Amino acid sequence: MGDRTGIFAGDDPFVIARRWLSEAEATEVNDPNAIALSTVDAEGMPNARMVLLKEIESAAFVFYTNYGSAKAQELDQAGKGAFVMHWKSLRRQIRVRGEISREDGPQADEYYRSRSLKSRLGAWASHQSQPLDSRAALLATVAKLTARLGANPQRPPFWGGYRLVPVEIEFWADGAFRLHDRFVWRRENAESAWKIQRLSP
Repeated sequence: MGDRTGIFAGDDPFVIARRWLSEAEATEVNDPNAIALSTVDAEGMPNARMVLLKEIESAAFVFYTNYGSAKAQELDQAGKGAFVMHWKSLRRQIRVRGEISREDGPQADEYYRSRSLKSRLGAWASHQSQPLDSRAALLATVAKLTARLGANPQRPPFWGGYRLVPVEIEFWADGAFRLHDRFVWRRENAESAWKIQRLSP
């Protein structure tokens, strides 16, 4: 792909994605790692919400959530997901689609331990996506758990990560007169070679 130069250059899409994220960390005011995660429920009704991407591995994207949440149930049911990461400051975005699996081993434990104590206790207290009587009730639960779990709580069994192994990654950059630059990397499965194609704006 002779014209895939500059910000699109490279032979590994995960390296390009990490480079773009690193550049966004210097320019985005809040949450440069925010992604709009899309799922579908058992009836095929789509759903979307913002999630923080926590790692771009050598072959996957990783984020964390409560396994009782709507997003987790939909990811588990479908085994597939998609997200878009958009940076207004850079006028760029990355779109990703692929297969989903849980990350609930030592890597999830390590990430959980890296969070602030209040965030760790909050993970225990929140029954994500379930009805809540009041904020006061949630704070009371946090206070009770603080007394019971102490200063070093273990990761809750209902909280952990998801790994998205993509079959499609699209890199998009704004162009003058809406003549945007788009390159999509596609493959049949995680073991297949990538095919790269420029797309019309």
